[in-house]
Amino acid sequence: MFIERRINTTSGNVELWRCQWENSAGSAARKVYIDKICDEQAATPEADGGLSTEAAICWAYGRTLGNIAVISPDLLGHFPGKVGNDAILPCDFAHAGKFRHGAERLWCRTHQTHWGTKADLEALEQHGAMRCANHAQPMNYVVSPLAINVGDHAEVGIWCSMPAALSTAEIKPRPPKIHVHVRETESEKKTIDRDFSAISTLYTSDLGLYGNQEISRVNITPPSAYDFVAALELGKDMDCINCSHCGYPHLDLGDFAATPHRKHFCGNCGRDSTWSKKPIISTPLMPLHDKFAKTLRYETPERALNLDDHAGCSYTVWASTPAIVWTAQRPQEFGIHVHVHDGPHRIVDDTFGEVVLNGRPLQRSELISAMMARTII
Repeated sequence: MFIERRINTTSGNVELWRCQWENSAGSAARKVYIDKICDEQAATPEADGGLSTEAAICWAYGRTLGNIAVISPDLLGHFPGKVGNDAILPCDFAHAGKFRHGAERLWCRTHQTHWGTKADLEALEQHGAMRCANHAQPMNYVVSPLAINVGDHAEVGIWCSMPAALSTAEIKPRPPKIHVHVRETESEKKTIDRDFSAISTLYTSDLGLYGNQEISRVNITPPSAYDFVAALELGKDMDCINCSHCGYPHLDLGDFAATPHRKHFCGNCGRDSTWSKKPIISTPLMPLHDKFAKTLRYETPERALNLDDHAGCSYTVWASTPAIVWTAQRPQEFGIHVHVHDGPHRIVDDTFGEVVLNGRPLQRSELISAMMARTII
């Protein structure tokens, strides 16, 4: 027994039918449609009570792929607040070919898993509804996220924000965030300079960043930002490959973001027929990084700081990390960023080529390792 999609020529609806193969002596096996299960319909608020359509970004930690390039920002789900980790989203199925044994295979774009296994069919019989194995997985979310049209500002910088490496205060491990700074002119003060849980970047589709020309925004989520920066730091081969079936850009996460590979699995349509010419880590953030950069050069500042000269003051130290998006004309600074406070007053806020603490120069490689070790993914 297996599930087959079938078009109703009268209504035009796509239907899901329970089927089996019949063999007659002396003739080829034929597919027999036994009974209709249901129409294949997109989830709607009416069909899923308690859900609402919101402009939101959702993501899950621990995945090995995802779908962060989107056409519409609107998501259907149950969002208890403006930011959280307990959103429940309905399944969104796409046809993904067949399993190796010939049965129809569907792909849940929401929860990133296939549907059509024996366990799925048994659950369908029991509950009368198509739900993937991950349908109850809570998702991280941000409702009404910051949306930046990168080309509309004189200077945009976007980084992966991680916990500090050193501080006089307690450093608590936490998930990564997205740090954004924006200037309207290069000489003005920043109009935005803070961390966000996730953001959306907008651009015109005529830039041709991806194979699917309908895509006009890329969400930057904490796991995608962290894996991108980690790959840059470690010198991994990164690129962005588009699915050979649907044209969506492929996103590697987790283990797949650590090891370059040639065969790539699409998070939008669930097919695994796309191959890169050489082993790469694929991420939609790579075209953003390259396209909008006026320079990809880095320079180490000549500035130096001796924290021993600030006895009695509090301090926090980070290793500077490469930007995901950097549109300024000047090179990025590659060094050690330090905040020093004298009581409530911040007296140092800069990036240095050398920082001394307890008579010893700090090593950027040790600082970045400490930051990554405290980052929860």
